Amino acid sequence: MSRLLHISASPRGDQSTSLAIARTFTDEYLATHPGSTVDHFDLWDGTLPEFGPAAAHAKMTVFGGGTPEGEQAQAWAAAVRTFERFDAYDRYLFSVPMWNSGVPYKLKQFIDVVSQPALVFDVHPETGYRGLVTGKRAAVVYTSAVWGPGLGAEFGTDHQSTFFEGWLRWAGIGDVTAIRHHPTLTGSHENERKQAEERAREVARAF
Repeated sequence: MSRLLHISASPRGDQSTSLAIARTFTDEYLATHPGSTVDHFDLWDGTLPEFGPAAAHAKMTVFGGGTPEGEQAQAWAAAVRTFERFDAYDRYLFSVPMWNSGVPYKLKQFIDVVSQPALVFDVHPETGYRGLVTGKRAAVVYTSAVWGPGLGAEFGTDHQSTFFEGWLRWAGIGDVTAIRHHPTLTGSHENERKQAEERAREVARAF
């Protein structure tokens, strides 16, 4: 049976719309996929390592064919552990609220931690990047309060899904399904929420 990891980028707990829609997804997924496993990686729970100077130096050491040592080795080991936690699943659910037209910085931190050579990607001088996280599927819950499809630039720009889905595909995850909730300031929040939750159930059943 499949193993699904829900990676959540919102720190708002019970007040989070993206988390609530994700819970609708996971409830439906468990109900329709007997024997499957669903785990939760809350990016705000304190387990996500920093990716600072030691880790950056370690990455470049690995790029150069060397072996990190000392503080760099510790930082590299933390990044590898986080990648292994991520890579242990064959299905992913991401809940991603829009922050300032983009994604929460904790999600970017997660991406920077796990996106390492020989783990998430390799690169060749003639053929470029090749994603290594293959044979997996992802569903992404995107939410926003102001921006919405069809609105003008005065309501913001979607750097949320364009950035995140670009990373997923770059990493090798080509099977990506979006679940959107963008009620906007003038829209019907209740109606949009019902539609998003029904979409979440629909995607979960076929996931």
